[in-house]
Amino acid sequence: MSSRASLEGQVAVVTGAARGVGELLARKLSARGAKLALVGLEPDALKQVSERLHTDSDHWYADVTDHEAMARVAGEVKERFGKVDIVVANAGVASGGPFLDSDPVAWRRVIEVNLIGSAVTARAFLPVLMESRGYLLQIASLAAITPAPMMTAYCASKAGVEAYAHSLRAEVGYKGVRVGVGYLSWTDTDMVRGADQDAVMRELRERLPWPSNKTYPLGPAVDRIVAGIERRSSHVYGQWWLRGMQGVRGYLPGVIGSVGQREMRRFGSRLEGMRSGLVGAGGAADEAARAAARVTEGD
Repeated sequence: MSSRASLEGQVAVVTGAARGVGELLARKLSARGAKLALVGLEPDALKQVSERLHTDSDHWYADVTDHEAMARVAGEVKERFGKVDIVVANAGVASGGPFLDSDPVAWRRVIEVNLIGSAVTARAFLPVLMESRGYLLQIASLAAITPAPMMTAYCASKAGVEAYAHSLRAEVGYKGVRVGVGYLSWTDTDMVRGADQDAVMRELRERLPWPSNKTYPLGPAVDRIVAGIERRSSHVYGQWWLRGMQGVRGYLPGVIGSVGQREMRRFGSRLEGMRSGLVGAGGAADEAARAAARVTEGD
């Protein structure tokens, strides 16, 4: 196990920092002495988070899928703090429901934010991370390890960011940049609570085998992420049992394929008319930001 490095005076960038994992991660990094650059789509919420931090911090409004905006943010963060040591690509959205009936716009948006947005974030900040020989942590999910019915977009996006981050690690390691992948199971966030508002999605999750059928508290999961950042770990597990999933992941598609068919047949007609848009407060913020952008473009 690698030793932990002090975060005192380090500059950390966290995307999706207005709420959930990003917000609590910012607070815990600040408590350990890191300076914070918060990035997201909710400027008022970001400002409130920034004002509550223990250390020097600032916030930027930006859509992580917008390369020009993120390149500008990277330049401004470097100018504001003088360096960047840590970048956490955390911004993400989710949708759920049967693929055939899903909203194609929402489905595509999950891929754009979670996968393309992560790549845009890395492209913007890698030059400054190379200067500091820093650390990039890509937040993935249990969904990267195992497929799940009614979560096609989310599973595809998280499997994508896992593969992308592993590939990137091999490219930039010799330049001193460490790349890690963070895995989280169902964790008590607005996103998960939003998904649970749909009775079918909630019941389907509750029928998963233990321990993947539980919702886990946010605090301990983020503590594990912070410890991973301190160690610059290649793999960071928000729940203890996720590490063990790596050894059996090759068997999971077959198991889920069989069990999933049975469960989908059981739900039957209840699948008709399911909501398929982005879930939770973060999804609502993303939809509102895109609507505002369309109005601006029309002026």
